[in-house]
Order: sequence, then structure tokens, then C-alpha cells
Amino acid sequence: MVGSLPPPASESRVVYALDFPHIDAARLSAHAVRDSMGMFKVGLELFVGAGPAAVALGLELGRPVFLDLKLHDIPETVERAVAGASALGARMLTVHASGGPAMLRRAVERAQKEGRGLEVVAVTVLTSLDWGDLAAIGAAGDLASHVELLARLAWSEGVRAFVCSPHEAARLRAALGPEATLITPGVRAVRAASEGGSDDQKRTMSAAEAIAHGADWIVVGRPIRDAADPPAVARTLAREVHTALAARHAK
Repeated sequence: MVGSLPPPASESRVVYALDFPHIDAARLSAHAVRDSMGMFKVGLELFVGAGPAAVALGLELGRPVFLDLKLHDIPETVERAVAGASALGARMLTVHASGGPAMLRRAVERAQKEGRGLEVVAVTVLTSLDWGDLAAIGAAGDLASHVELLARLAWSEGVRAFVCSPHEAARLRAALGPEATLITPGVRAVRAASEGGSDDQKRTMSAAEAIAHGADWIVVGRPIRDAADPPAVARTLAREVHTALAARHAK
């Protein structure tokens, strides 16, 4: 049935997290699910192990690379790192919104100056954290308010793409409007999301729920990587997201 087919990769809004220690394993897994993925995410584990070759892997596969390094340092250091990521050909690069106004502003300005299409993405609050974790480091107020505060700070410095949990996506969509790009990790298969999951992600939803709440992209790692049939799970997720986006846009 045509309706059961996944969308073309050019229309897929699923980001596959290449959470592997070695590039050979990442390459093998990425090739297996390539046709259902819109982007590949290279995080700290793979980047530390493989360096620039990890970014080149995404380019080799013909997909944009989401370089998830979550930079948080002095403005000068982050600005130089942004230039380096741009030169590598990454499409997106994460920085922590909590790095402050100067760091955020200089990251955005440097990405624009490089002119290679790199977008700076601000991470609000990690999906591995809950309010108890934030309270332990001195944050005040409720978690969703803290996420919005950080997102508004980053927005004021020119950032237009954000990482948040699916639980804060609706609030950020309402606060920032349609121009914002919202990227949500913490996405699980329907069963895992309903059961609360069993890993270090604390604020999770299913893919369709995340899209309904306002996400533009979903990031998925373990549910695909650890599946008995990764290509089948990837196709299912891509189809689920495509259908949910169509339903949201039809409203």
C-alpha cells in the first residue's frame, strides 16, 4: 500500500543518533537505515573517537549532519569551534543556551559570517534531567519555565533552532512562533513511551506525540540502534512522523 510507505528521505524529519564508539559500527548502522533518515546526528562519543571523519560519514551518505557537541565555554572558544564545525560541513551545531548572551550571539554571528549554511542550535534543558536535578544546581521555578527562559534568551541573541524535550515543545512553539525550529530527543517507540522507558531519558514521548506538541524534528538513537530489525523501525518512525506532521499542518 502506498500509504504504508515511508516518506522520501528528503522529506523525513527523523534524525538518527549515531551513538557508537567507533566509526565502522556507525557507518554500518547508518547505511542500513539511510533511506528513512532525514539527518544523522554525531554526538560526543563518536566525535571524540573519530573526529572530523564522523561528520564526513554523514556527507558520504548524502544526508545533513547534526553535530551535537553541546558547546559551553567562553565566547571566543565557542566562536572558533563554530568556525571549525562550519568548515567540516555540518548542517547544525548545538550549544548550551545556559552559556549566556555573549556566547550565543558570537556563535550565531560566526556561523553567519562563515556562510556555509551552519545553523546554531540552542540546547535548553537536557532530557536526562528532571526538576529535582535542576533544583540541585540552584535553578528556581518550574522546569518548563526554565526551558522557556533559556529559549527566549537564545532567541534574543539570534538563535532560531532549539533542542527541548517533547514535553516543552508546545510551550516553546507558543512562545516563539512558527519561525522556531524545534528538535526533540527523548522520543521512544509507542510501547516504551507509554511505559516510561528504561534508560536515562526522563522526559519522553512517542514520535507522533512529539510532533503533535510542536516538534519539527525528532532525534532517535537506541530505539533504532538496539532494535531486532533497525530498518523496519526506522521506516515505521519516518512514516509516523510524516503522518503526524501532515495532520498538524492540516489543522
